[in-house]
Amino acid sequence: MTDFPDIREYVALPRVQSLRLSPDGTRLVSVVQSLLPDGASYGTALWEIPLDGGGEPRRLTRSSKGEAGAEFAPDGSLLFVSRRPDETVKDSGEEVPALWLLPERGEPVRIARRPGGVGAVRTARDTVVYAAQVLPGDLATEEERRKGRKEAGVSAILHEGYPVRYWDHDLGPAGTRFFAARQVRDGLEDERDLTPDTDGALSDHLSFDVTPDGSAVVTTWRVRLPNGEVREELVALDVADGSRRTLGSSDAHDFGGPVVVSPDGRHVACTRERHGTEEVPVEVDLWVVDLETGEGRAVMERVFPAFVAWAPSSRELFVAADHQGRRPIFRVPLDGPAARLTGDDGAYAELCPAPDGSVYALRGAVDAAPAPVRVAPDGAVTPLPSPTPPLDLPGTLTEVTATADDGTEIRGWLVLPAGASAESPAPFLLWVHGGPLSSWNDWSWRWNPWIMARHGYAVLLPDPCLSTGYGQEMIDRGWGEWGPVTHADLMAITDACLKRPEIDEQRVAAMGGSFGGYMANWIAGHTDRFRAIVTHASLWNLDQFAGTTDGANYWQREFGVLGSERYARLSPHRSLEEIRTPMLVIHGDRDYRVPIGEALRLWWDLQRSGVESKFLYFPDENHWVLKPGNAVAWYETVLAFLAQHVLKEEWVRPPSLG
Repeated sequence: MTDFPDIREYVALPRVQSLRLSPDGTRLVSVVQSLLPDGASYGTALWEIPLDGGGEPRRLTRSSKGEAGAEFAPDGSLLFVSRRPDETVKDSGEEVPALWLLPERGEPVRIARRPGGVGAVRTARDTVVYAAQVLPGDLATEEERRKGRKEAGVSAILHEGYPVRYWDHDLGPAGTRFFAARQVRDGLEDERDLTPDTDGALSDHLSFDVTPDGSAVVTTWRVRLPNGEVREELVALDVADGSRRTLGSSDAHDFGGPVVVSPDGRHVACTRERHGTEEVPVEVDLWVVDLETGEGRAVMERVFPAFVAWAPSSRELFVAADHQGRRPIFRVPLDGPAARLTGDDGAYAELCPAPDGSVYALRGAVDAAPAPVRVAPDGAVTPLPSPTPPLDLPGTLTEVTATADDGTEIRGWLVLPAGASAESPAPFLLWVHGGPLSSWNDWSWRWNPWIMARHGYAVLLPDPCLSTGYGQEMIDRGWGEWGPVTHADLMAITDACLKRPEIDEQRVAAMGGSFGGYMANWIAGHTDRFRAIVTHASLWNLDQFAGTTDGANYWQREFGVLGSERYARLSPHRSLEEIRTPMLVIHGDRDYRVPIGEALRLWWDLQRSGVESKFLYFPDENHWVLKPGNAVAWYETVLAFLAQHVLKEEWVRPPSLG
């Protein structure tokens, strides 16, 4: 065990990000992220994980640019994406992500490069399919045209449809296309563009797979509709000629990832999400489509599957889905009810079914960083050697519950710092999750309560209405009632925790990010019980937010057209005059999901109203704040603000801010 580090050591810890099993079940490879020597950025590398308890993980790749997107080819060679330079080419041009092949023996070889970079890759038989960002027009002149735009100082993008941004980057002028090729011993042959004219149909968040015989690509496909609306369909693209066949389409649903084709090539699994309206909440099913007939059906209803994988037999699926503050693995047969496979508190990810009936996966939890494990057919979990060290946590984790006004049980996790007792009660921090369709059920490298516990805080991680893993009824309760019902749930479970003798009911604070930031703002305007409130990437003026976010069409479904009654009733800015609690506002300028205008308006409103407040601004960060130095600044500033107002200590400017 490694003692839980303080903030600067914490951001330097290596992190296991993905897991892939070779087709014959003999090799397990992971992408591991770690801090680079400059201390200012992260890099990635491929590691091989021993399949049993013996041995040590072995690093497979090493470059300053890092490697990611690992996928095994059927012959056992390993494909990955990297910006590393190709030493066999004298002038390889601008370093963009390219596709590389790592044979079982030998050095990596670059096998595909596009001027705009290579994205995700999938393989089947001797077929390789990869996604790439491509400018409209002739492929042969693309590199020259990109260079011309750059030399002319042209960054303008002309849009003729919605959307125009996604999370933290602009869409266009390039669009996603699929390229297919035949894999030979040391490269690719017969490379061809499968989607020369997509008109934005292949979105940034597409999910795709290749049929086992390499004849078709099954993918999500965006259809643009009038008045800025879109829907997502499921289609099959013929690898030989690029022709498209629709497998799933509905005016009232989106078909989305994970998209996974069965090993026998007969079925594809995906999600089917019902469009929300002002009256009807979203609803998600695990959907299986017959690839020959196009007929589809739900095999697991009203569930939020995060990871889906077919068993080698093709007769059942393994699904990791939110459930009661955990993310267990379920075994889902095609002809019977789903059954829970893992019975612990783990949150499972990156499912890799093996030929012997076991499943390799990453197991995380609120109290455990993700690490590779083997899950036996009977559900027994065996840890595997990991490139990351286990951590000795600075406290304990307890499950807590409370009863809401309507009788619904509200549950959550309570992190208690070491040493908290009736004689020495800990200050209390309510931390509201984002989403809002989400759950506190896994380790978070970005929003980590154990850092707060190391500094003496008890941290409540509640799952109020709209949280996933509690059935459709929990989502229905909060749909269109974000502020009032969620606030009541949060206060009910907060009241229950504050009755515990090891918690100081007077020294309390609240915080949250994204939807959690919206709730932090709502709480500020509806109670003065907290000594401090931290609001990160938060929604403040709903009418303003809904028209500037990257997915305005999605929010319009729930809230109605701009200016409708629901925006006014649920917007936190309407309660500005009631705010008395000191607030720390945090936002990144590259956040397109909750644009910076929300923070600028909130900050000005607090300032002009005389509310004691601070604004932590990141010009180069997105919704999450990911750069290691900025993450340090985030935690140091939050802790300093809480110390000032909750612990009544003198304000000390964080050292990371100079």
